[in-house]
Amino acid sequence: MTETCTHHCSSCKISDCNSRNDPKQPSAQKGLSTNPFSTVKHLFGIVSGKGGVGKSLVTCLLASEMQKRGYRVGILDADITGPSIPKSFGIEGMMGVDENGLIPLATNSGIKIMSANMMLPEGDMPLAWRGSVVTGAITRFWEEVSWGDVDYMFIDMPPGTSDAFLTVLQMLPIEGVITVSAPQELVAMIVGKAVNLANRLNVPVVGLVENMSYFMCDECEKRHYIFGSPQGKTVADRYGIPATATLPIDPVASRLCDRGEIEKYQVCGALDDIIARL
Repeated sequence: MTETCTHHCSSCKISDCNSRNDPKQPSAQKGLSTNPFSTVKHLFGIVSGKGGVGKSLVTCLLASEMQKRGYRVGILDADITGPSIPKSFGIEGMMGVDENGLIPLATNSGIKIMSANMMLPEGDMPLAWRGSVVTGAITRFWEEVSWGDVDYMFIDMPPGTSDAFLTVLQMLPIEGVITVSAPQELVAMIVGKAVNLANRLNVPVVGLVENMSYFMCDECEKRHYIFGSPQGKTVADRYGIPATATLPIDPVASRLCDRGEIEKYQVCGALDDIIARL
């Protein structure tokens, strides 16, 4: 291994590096150690091939549901340049630090969260970071944060399949990913890119959530498919994804996110099929 090795073998031009990893096999660096005061039993990533499909919302809902079921839950917000997790949970202020490491903040129900916004004095300050700095921040959140005992941790991934995606799937002990889509053929095609890359890295795709699948009219009580017919089950079958879920366009969810009260949202069993596989 060279002194300048970044462990990103897919973009490395040094062909004779003795630490080079086959991109089709788990990385030799997979399983970076957590902070000595942290124990994370299960780690899952929430991914999407493009932005704007509700990946962060799905992360919030999965974390909230698991917390309601009595598990100790954490969220690592890896969407460094577009972090929305703290806002959705009403978390303000900066992270702490002590002799044990970086200290995450907790939601009203006790979900532990670490996000780039918790490093900034003002939430709307931009982070104009290059890819290497972003990936460094993600690994720091994993290695240096004193998470304590966590049964389930969810990683809110940035959209796409670039450096941050590879960093998490190759260097962290991910058990599986949940992909998020919307009912449009274009989105379905882009979902396929993330699914195929996860498969190449031997990371199971345990579920697909089709967000914004329909709108339930409170007057006529009918489902209206604003973005077209649902495609979640068809896409899941195409890529061999074992579990699916559909979520509606729901103004209640939007209002709760704006108020920082997403933990109050009731999914009414919509995510049960996916949760059963975590």
